[in-house]
Parts: sequence; structure tokens; C-alpha cells
Amino acid sequence: METRQALTGWGRTAPSVARVVRAGDDAELVRALAAADRRGVLARGLGRSYGDAAQNGGGLVLDMTARRRLLSVDADRALVTVEAGASLDTLMRTLLPQGLFVPVTPGTRQVTVGGAFAADIHGKNHHRDGSFARHVTSLDLLTADGTVRSLTPEDDLFWATAGGMGLTGVVLRATIRMQRVESAFCLVDTERTTDLDDALTRMEEGDDRYAWSVAWIDCLARGASLGRSVLTRGRPAPRAGLPRGLREDPLAFRPPRPLPTPAVFPGGLLNRATITAFNDVWYHKAPRERRDEVQGFAHFFHPLDGVAGWNRLYGPAGFLQYQLVVPFGAEDALRRCVGLLSATGHGSFLAVLKRFGPASAGHLSFPLPGWTLALDLALTPDLGALLDRLDEEVVQAGGRLYLAKDSRAPAGLIPQMYPRLGEWRAIRTAVDPTGVFTSDMARRLEL
Repeated sequence: METRQALTGWGRTAPSVARVVRAGDDAELVRALAAADRRGVLARGLGRSYGDAAQNGGGLVLDMTARRRLLSVDADRALVTVEAGASLDTLMRTLLPQGLFVPVTPGTRQVTVGGAFAADIHGKNHHRDGSFARHVTSLDLLTADGTVRSLTPEDDLFWATAGGMGLTGVVLRATIRMQRVESAFCLVDTERTTDLDDALTRMEEGDDRYAWSVAWIDCLARGASLGRSVLTRGRPAPRAGLPRGLREDPLAFRPPRPLPTPAVFPGGLLNRATITAFNDVWYHKAPRERRDEVQGFAHFFHPLDGVAGWNRLYGPAGFLQYQLVVPFGAEDALRRCVGLLSATGHGSFLAVLKRFGPASAGHLSFPLPGWTLALDLALTPDLGALLDRLDEEVVQAGGRLYLAKDSRAPAGLIPQMYPRLGEWRAIRTAVDPTGVFTSDMARRLEL
């Protein structure tokens, strides 16, 4: 059944109204494509991209979340074939008891497999294991002519779809190589760093000893404390490394029930004063150094999934997430970015720094070897001017912004940030010459 719905990204900004159809079987999706009008079609998962990437105002949106079956599990080879509407949460709850964990997870489990591939998501293990598409061995893609194409990493269209934000077709199914684990826990080392340079040095020298690494940054700290951080790094916990009480059922995955949040928060609740206070408490609450703490996967990877609707904390106006990457050797640009955040008072209580490994083969995949900083920022009248200055630093350093997080970048910057955009456009034009697949983001960024 078709309905009209106002859709937003997770940042809850710039809503647009689309016709929404809950996806059925392959034949129904082919019929939906055939009936599309000039405003085009877009597949949508759980809506966790922050900006307008999963919106198609005035057009058709295919809600893929009903297509969530696990189709096969080859435990011997750690291969799982799943429909694209299945979430990472579903994979974890179903497969962790069999000793299989997702190869890459972002900061939330509430992401569909199709969305994970379309955004080529990354996690705390990118420095070692790369992004999500690297672990997909094949997928079925419904293209604009109604054909279902089976793709592997040997196909250019596979890599145009990885990070292509849903603009090459509809991912229907994917086969994923999972990670074998002995438990649903990790052994975590935590360190407090004195400033940004201290964090960068520790990560550069020590990350390769860990499966997962991330640093929380206090972006409002100043002076000698600029960029002070809490560095958290972990590795899979073997069953023998668990406390006796956890060894009986080491693969049990029981995330806590999310805490409820009010439907409406007042605007301005998160401001410089409240974020400064939070950051100070959070920094000093962390131990100076702690080794081998046992943490469950849900706690380590997805703490915000424990708060239902946390995106409402920013009030009815919503918020913006800004994620940049600058290459190794451009640390001065990163320092200037953190300095601008501190000087202007645009703090984020969710500011995280990670170290990327090799770039993905995806034409529009975000990661490149370097440093990535992600920020959640409240909307204020002067925020745009700050972000324009950050854009300049990123472009001059040879970096880029993450399309899955973007909601405001100027279209003219995208070719500078993504040098393979021309190749991607050629592949997309060949497979979708009339532009059936489109989105609010695609129109805004002139993709």
C-alpha cells in the first residue's frame, strides 16, 4: 500500500514528502520501478543517514525494512546471505550465538545491510579491516531497466554501488563474510590523553595492536588541553579471558532495553555551557589508564542504542553531523579544525576520532588513509560560517566529507573531494541513463 510521508534523516532536518511503498518481493519492486514518475525512486532502510541521502521529495521511496530474512548461513566458511532490509542488530542477535559477528559496525546496530553497503560504512576497525563493502562477496542489484544483476567485487558496478548512496539501483540481497569470535565481549584498554597531539601519537604507535580503536575528543578544551581525549581500544575476548561467570554462555548477546526519551526536548538544551560541563565530567571520569576491562559488544560499539530516540536531545530543530577525513601528513589541518571548534564554541558531546586504513575501491566511498573526525552539532545561526571554514581546511588538505552524514555541503566541493566522481557518473549513466534512481541529496549535490 502506498502512503505519503514526510521523511527526514537522523538529524531531523529538511523534511520532504514522498510516496512510500513497503517493499514486497522482487516482482513487486520491478512493477514499482515501471510506475515511477519523473521524480524517480529511492530505496530506504532504517533512516540512519543523518542528512537527506534517504529522502526523495515528490518521488517514490521504497521502504526495504520488510525484506529482512536470513537466507543462508555457511558456518564453515563464515558466509551469510541476507536480504538487504535486515539490520545489523538482526544479524548480531541471530548469528553471535553461532560465533559469527559482523565484520564492520558503525556506532549503531540499527542499520540495514543495504544501507550499510550503499554508504560503505566503516567502524572502529577500519585501520585493520577496511569498510563494509570489502567483506561483501556478492550482491543482487535491481537496476533501472528492471533487471536483477548479480555482482561480485570483480564488477565495476559493485564498486559504484558501494558508497553510491542508493543511486545505482536497489540492493536486494548480499552475501557477507562474517568475523569469527569466541565471545560477545571484548577486552578494552582506556587511556586519557593530555591533548590532540598526544592522542594522535598514541593511536599511530599503538592502533595496530588492537582490532578496534576510537578516541572521544573534548572539542571545547583550550590552550594546552586542546583536543584532550579519551582513547578506547579493544580486541575480541577469548572465552578463556572472561570472568568465570561469563564463560558459561560466552556468546550470549543481550543488549539492554533502550531507555525511553521524551517525544519533545526544548531547543537549546545542548549549548556551550551544558556541553562544556558534560565534556569536563566525561574526561575526568575516564581512568588515566585501565587495561583489559571486559565489555559487552553492545556497550563497546553501540552505547547510544541504549537511549531510544537520542536524536531528539537537540530539540525540534534537529542537529547536523559533520564528518571529515584528512590524509596522513595533514595533521596540521586537523589541529586547525579542532582549534576552530574550540575558539567558536561549537562543541560536540559526540566528537570521535578514528584512524583509517587503506581506501575502499568504491568510487564514492568515504574512507581514505588518514584521520577522520565526526561531530554532532546543534543548529545555531553562526554554524554555517564555521562549517564553510572547515570545508576549506578539508579540501586544501586533500580530504573529504562523508556523504552519509552530509546535509549542507556546496555541490561544487564534491568533485574536489571525490576525484573518481567522473568514473562513477559514467557507470551510473550506463546503468540508469534516464536517472530513475535519485534522492534529495543527489539533486542538492548535483550528483
